[in-house]
Amino acid sequence: MESKYYRSWHLAKNPTELKVTEFEYVLARVFEAFARWVTAASDMLVDSDIKFSEHLILHVIRMQNRPKSGTTIARMINRDDLPNIQYSLRKLEAAKLIKKTRDRGAKTFSYSVTKLGERMTSEYANIRSELFIKNLSAIADIESRLVDTTQVLSVLTGIYEEAARNSATYNSAMYSDQPVLAEEARDTLPAPKAKRRRLRAVHE
Repeated sequence: MESKYYRSWHLAKNPTELKVTEFEYVLARVFEAFARWVTAASDMLVDSDIKFSEHLILHVIRMQNRPKSGTTIARMINRDDLPNIQYSLRKLEAAKLIKKTRDRGAKTFSYSVTKLGERMTSEYANIRSELFIKNLSAIADIESRLVDTTQVLSVLTGIYEEAARNSATYNSAMYSDQPVLAEEARDTLPAPKAKRRRLRAVHE
C-alpha cells in the first residue's frame, strides 16, 4: 500500500536530486552535532572563550607535531577566510594554548602547541575515546563504513569545490528572464549596515 505521506523538497525534481538533498540536510545536522560535541568536551578542559573553530584549529596545529603557518592551517581545513583564522590564532595564543615563532629568513610565522595546549588536546583525546569512540561499537562494520564514507566525502568535497568555481562563470539571467530578486522586493529589504550608517549621517 502506497503511503499518503511523502517528502517534498523544492531542491529535488528527480530521485537523484532528492537523495542529494537529503544527504546535504543530514550533512548540515552532522556538522552542527560535531561542533557541539567538540565544544562541550573541550569546555571541560579549558576555561576560556574558545569556540569550535578555534578548537579545531588547535588540533590541526598539533597534527604530526609540526609547526604550521596560517596558510597551511587554512588549506588543511578547506577555509579561505585567512583574517578570521588569524583572529582565532590570536585567541589561542592569548589562552596560552599555542605559541608563534617567526619562520627563519622570512616575514611569516608558524604556530605550535604549548605544553598547556598539548595537555589539553591529549585530555580531549581521552574524553573522546571514553564518551564517543566506545559508542561506535554499536554500529556493525563501523571501520569499513567510515573508510567508505570518508572516501565519498573527499570526492564530494572536490565536486562541490569545482561547482563553486564554475558558478563564477554563470549569470542568473541564464536561468530566468526575470531577476531572482525584483527591484520592488529589494526595496523592502533592510539596507546593509554601512548604508544605514551613511543614511543616518545624512539625516543628522
